[in-house]
Amino acid sequence: MKLPGWLAEIPGEQPYPLVFATVSGAHLYGFPSVDSDVDLRGVHVLPVEEVAGLRHGPETLSRMWTRDGVEVDLVTHDAAKFCRLLLGRNGYVLEQLLSPLVVASSAVHEELAALAPGCLTRHHAHHYLGFARTQWRLFQKTGELKPLLYTFRVLATGTHLMRTGELRADLTRLYAYGPAYLPELVAAKQAAEHGTLPGGLASGEDLEGDVERMTRTLESARDSSSLPERATAEAALHDLVVRARSRG
Repeated sequence: MKLPGWLAEIPGEQPYPLVFATVSGAHLYGFPSVDSDVDLRGVHVLPVEEVAGLRHGPETLSRMWTRDGVEVDLVTHDAAKFCRLLLGRNGYVLEQLLSPLVVASSAVHEELAALAPGCLTRHHAHHYLGFARTQWRLFQKTGELKPLLYTFRVLATGTHLMRTGELRADLTRLYAYGPAYLPELVAAKQAAEHGTLPGGLASGEDLEGDVERMTRTLESARDSSSLPERATAEAALHDLVVRARSRG
């Protein structure tokens, strides 16, 4: 699915300056369908008077709307909250920061991305293991293809991160970590946002076995990872937030 050109207009419509806005969700993960919504994620900067006084501005802003038949879901965090999340072993915000699908950027965005390696720890594996469990239970409940692909995606992303220190969110670039039928699942998801598992691809036992195998692989990669126990970028992130706030 091609992203609409008018996405570039959205940052200028926001109430606070944006450090960045990137596309997340199915477009980032490599399996958008023809009717997928567009998930925009980013960082805004509250002015000094809205953090230093008695009245504080919104740490998180959310907005959903439809334009030209495309549903847009925009969520931004203030720079300080976003950096706290970065230091909290949160894979979501790392993927948003490093997404190659950039709608708006800035010098602060570039500095944040450069500091991302200093936020990585082996404990990011817990994020991906937890998300995989949640999505697998959802698939078992609904039978929808989307949570199944999310399960495989986060297990593959987490394993690659633990082994290489590189964050790679696109499942189509991670097929080597999963079962051979993944490309067929991706093709089926691209054809229907809320489709079910195509017949003849894999039985329930096959799926469960493959999820269990990939889970064990991620756990093993976590235990042998050369990533550090703690993030090292806290001081640099603090300095960056102060400078961004001071610039207004």
